Amino acid sequence: MYLRPRGTRYVNFLTGLHQSMLFDWYLEIGCRSGASFAPVRSKTIAVDPFFRVELNVIGQKPALHVFQATSDDFFAGGFLERNGIRLGASFLDGMHLFEYLLRDFIGTEAASDPKGVIMMHDLVPHDLAMTTRNLKGIRGAWTGDVWKLLPILQRWRPDLTLTMLNLRPTGVLCAANLSPGNTVLQDNYDEIVAEFLDTDLEAYGVEKYFDSFEYTDAVAMMEAGFSMFQGVALDPAAAFVPRKLST
Repeated sequence: MYLRPRGTRYVNFLTGLHQSMLFDWYLEIGCRSGASFAPVRSKTIAVDPFFRVELNVIGQKPALHVFQATSDDFFAGGFLERNGIRLGASFLDGMHLFEYLLRDFIGTEAASDPKGVIMMHDLVPHDLAMTTRNLKGIRGAWTGDVWKLLPILQRWRPDLTLTMLNLRPTGVLCAANLSPGNTVLQDNYDEIVAEFLDTDLEAYGVEKYFDSFEYTDAVAMMEAGFSMFQGVALDPAAAFVPRKLST
């Protein structure tokens, strides 16, 4: 049985997080309208191959770097390495095919602070139709098969701390206790993709999948001060306040 998350919407969680927390660097992949990263007050990197931004997304950010590119091209470009960036928090919501998210996770973790948190969207589909890999004629909500990241990380990276937030509409998986130098996923990428590529959720086992995690109450985490993120958060006094110097 598919067990839908019943918590607050994920955008409410992200807004609350960035209103409460300040990070040195924040990365978001898959952010076409800019609405999800607009509330961020940290130095921000936004990646999407097709931006359509119609609102003020700079806000109180001290820096905003926008890359209109695929995430593969972004990581290959070496921006993170050249600038010595260590990501405090990241939100991955790019192409909804598991091999893309796997590559995004690999690239993001490699540039993350070990105390950082990587959030991944859409790992809790409501039905089999939402998980299709067929990009033609998609109607309605589409999670693709990124649900596969949960069993992949559980098997290949048991050192990670994985938390499934009950955020509507399709959940958010958080990975903490990061290890930027770990190359297990990269070294075994071809084997992992070959194993999971032709598996759909019903063949894998819907009950097996939903039995593999328990939801964490996102509202309770918000009310408790986003404890998962506190190890990498900056002093709130460091928040940048833009000032107009002339009329």
